[in-house]
Amino acid sequence: MANLALTTRDVARELARRYSTMTHDELDVLESILRPMKFAKNEKILNEGETCENIYWVAKGLVRQFYYKNGKELTEHMAVENSIIMCIESLFKEEPTRLQIMALEPTVVYAMPRKLLEQVAMKSVNIQILYRKILEESLIDSQIYADMLRFETAQDRYAKFVKLQPQLVLRAPLVYIANLLQMTPETLSRVRTSALLDR
Repeated sequence: MANLALTTRDVARELARRYSTMTHDELDVLESILRPMKFAKNEKILNEGETCENIYWVAKGLVRQFYYKNGKELTEHMAVENSIIMCIESLFKEEPTRLQIMALEPTVVYAMPRKLLEQVAMKSVNIQILYRKILEESLIDSQIYADMLRFETAQDRYAKFVKLQPQLVLRAPLVYIANLLQMTPETLSRVRTSALLDR
């Protein structure tokens, strides 16, 4: 599912496979609201101050969600193929976001405009289920991440990250992984070395 030859139909099928079974008619409806978007490496998908209007499905590439605090960039989330990314507060409050989303590789996302998704969900139980499960998954992932930072040591955070996000470990720049796990690059380097020695 990670090539440029993907069609909106392929993406609709993948979303249905992952979140909710659908009839051909429902797939047609879901496909009709998907908006393919291509981004070059380091191109912004969403800027600070913009309002997030879409739920993004990453079809190809690697994206990073981050914000600025006291002049420093802080990575909040990263996503690879077959993942969802969105600025959930901005999406639902319809207010400008302080977050930014950037492509770290040449990236293709399929945007699902929230308002269109809600309109079609009113007419289809299966699309409603899909919408609910996407939001559930996003909330659960956020909780897992928050708990990981709150309760786990640097070693345990890294071990869990490797288990949950093996592709990110291979592809994301180490500086962003360290940032995401709230450790310095030096600490991450020590933790990685220790993890390799423990194998």
